[in-house]
Amino acid sequence: MTSFLFFSGKGGVGKTTIACATAIHHALAGHRTLIVTTDPASNLADVFEQEIGHHVVPIRTIDRLFAMEIDPDRATEEYRERIIGPFREVMPADVVTSLEEQFRSPCTTEIASFDRFVDFMEASDFEVVIFDTAPTGHTIRLLELPVDWSRHIEESARGAGQTCLGPVQAIQASKAKYDRATALLQDPSRTTFIFVVRPEELALYETVRAAHELETIGITAPQIIVNGLLPEEACDNDFFRKQRTAQEQALVKIEQTFGKPKSVMLLHDQEIKGIPALREAAQELFAHRRLAAHSSSVLSSSVARMLPQPNLARLFFPTHGTKAIFFTGKGGVGKTTLSSLAALFLSRQGFRTLIVTTDPAAHLGIVFDRPIGTEPTAITENLFGAMIDQKTAFQEYKARALDDARGQISDEMLAVMEEELNSPCTEEMAIFERFAQYLESDSFQIVVFDMAPTGHTLRLLDLPFDYAKQVDLMVAGSEAGGIQRQAVSNRYQELIRQLRDKDHSVFCLVLYPESTPILESYRAMQDLREAGIETQLAIANRLLPEEACSNDFGRRRRQMQERRLEEIERRFQLPLLTFPLLSEEIYGLAKLEAALVYFPQAAGELQQGNTSSINPLRLDQGISTSISSPE
Repeated sequence: MTSFLFFSGKGGVGKTTIACATAIHHALAGHRTLIVTTDPASNLADVFEQEIGHHVVPIRTIDRLFAMEIDPDRATEEYRERIIGPFREVMPADVVTSLEEQFRSPCTTEIASFDRFVDFMEASDFEVVIFDTAPTGHTIRLLELPVDWSRHIEESARGAGQTCLGPVQAIQASKAKYDRATALLQDPSRTTFIFVVRPEELALYETVRAAHELETIGITAPQIIVNGLLPEEACDNDFFRKQRTAQEQALVKIEQTFGKPKSVMLLHDQEIKGIPALREAAQELFAHRRLAAHSSSVLSSSVARMLPQPNLARLFFPTHGTKAIFFTGKGGVGKTTLSSLAALFLSRQGFRTLIVTTDPAAHLGIVFDRPIGTEPTAITENLFGAMIDQKTAFQEYKARALDDARGQISDEMLAVMEEELNSPCTEEMAIFERFAQYLESDSFQIVVFDMAPTGHTLRLLDLPFDYAKQVDLMVAGSEAGGIQRQAVSNRYQELIRQLRDKDHSVFCLVLYPESTPILESYRAMQDLREAGIETQLAIANRLLPEEACSNDFGRRRRQMQERRLEEIERRFQLPLLTFPLLSEEIYGLAKLEAALVYFPQAAGELQQGNTSSINPLRLDQGISTSISSPE
């Protein structure tokens, strides 16, 4: 009987590393084991250091261990053909064509990836299946889907028999499959859910919230693995000692909330990747044997190079119209903190600024220590915050669509439309619509977007392209409603133009100076470029400061970071902003204010009170050329 292990948690906590080490442990124990990632920005191949892709492959040098990375595009093609294929021989050509058009809907991608995930919950040729999932908010969404889709199919079958993907009979066979998946998820004898957490307050907050959401779908008693605890031998300086004290306080809270962790993994001075390092990590997790320190030469002089810092005024200050600034990157690299600091800094320059989070596991309110809702909320002078909540966005989107249709179509057609809108796919469209409204808004001079982790950000940014193509087909293929459809098409084309306009939209990639975040961020930059969107800034976060490098642990870790900084400069060819690791977590307005000192150049202007040259009221009065985009 197959056992299922789900690994989740806040982005950047080491889920993939821990999941890979666990997979190796089970394979070495003699179990035929599969590890599959549901994260659209997968790092499985990077950690195992071999090609994997959208098919099950054996992991080299480890018998009985296999892996797969679900590719959303490939999954969509496979799902579309699996559903439509049986109809080709028995349905008229025009019916098949209609089905094909419906299955080109952007929301098909979500159900297709989910459907592929469910396939592995029904696999019988593995004894252990390990799911390395996307960061928490998206994992919760994934696990809710079997319940949501099963209910939607059942309700549609009782009504007009129509879903957003076509007639119920086209996907009716999936209901039993989703019901079986739900039963497996809720069976603690078959399924174990494991949260990987850092010993930090913000990570604990997100984990507690996620555990409560899992309870609503019948998944209880998750296990906890704590990753990244500083080793005692590193704490002989004030910097690490202060961090370790805060970590121990967080550990107490974790035990009070969830009980004793299943395991605790220490922070290491080098990255854990490749089979030898993962085997050692498995021993530390399951046999509680410490990983050996990796020998490396120590820099003979200062461990830190002085890197030129970019001029944020040139990048961030608006020259005409509203400026949109996007912070994206691998989960857990500090996007929310850095985007919050940027928004606070810009508001202090006199710009009316809004910060919006698109991350379903958002903790913007925790960072600012202010309640932040679904509508712009005042945080401090010139600064407002908002979150895109998927359930609120869904209800607003559905109500608006039905209100617009009333009086335009019959009551019977309205009922069919309402059934289709109840589809889980509608949530994705609703989130995109809310995102688009903020992008189009001229109520603020600057809108800062704290984006979801990379894969989900790319999916969100793909949507205007996908919807534009879909609407263009509808305009070309139908006379009825052509004017309205053309208006919608024009809107999406304008959104695409804004995203591509470097004077209007600035894309910033946040990353740790470590190999896995670098590779993921580079792939994201390439994906954005293929869509005509250029990244304009890279931000290397959590660099160890000089005071942390007074012992071998700190020096070795900083030396590793230095090698990665050189790789970032060489690979990305972008302006590079570096931000230090601080001894305390940054949350609360007072700590954010204090941390503004680390913003280069512009922060100096702020401290000196020299804001006359950057008064936003003067930007359209002849000085815009002095703050044009950097070369």
